[in-house]
Amino acid sequence: MPRQPGSVLFACNFNSVRSPMAAGLGRHLFGDMIFFDSAGVRQGSVDGFAIAAMAEIDIDISQHDAKTFEDLEDTSFDLVISLTPEAQHKAVELTRTMAVDLEYWPSLDPTGIDGSREVMLDAFRQVRDDLRRRITERFGGASL
Repeated sequence: MPRQPGSVLFACNFNSVRSPMAAGLGRHLFGDMIFFDSAGVRQGSVDGFAIAAMAEIDIDISQHDAKTFEDLEDTSFDLVISLTPEAQHKAVELTRTMAVDLEYWPSLDPTGIDGSREVMLDAFRQVRDDLRRRITERFGGASL
């Protein structure tokens, strides 16, 4: 297992679905041991389906304040985990002169799924559950 970081930044395109879900899961599972934050390449706002999928497991991300890399008050993270190719590119640029570990976890974009409300919510659940699995594998054996 890789060394445990003290602080982790999750990054995606708009900081509206994947990265706030990941940060919420990280805080819930390991918040007393690791600091988690999230950012996007561009400004977005938290997605209602992401809020609903997380609420199903008693994690509230409804007050998430979506931000970009440029909005970060501090960039001294031990680990940056990118969830999209565009975020990975931005993370490489951000950390070019910093001593920080980078990881790339390709993640499904559930906003591209069409169908009924239940079909769309299932796509967000799939992303949530995949992120939960990856987070527990990467940072330890805790589970929801």
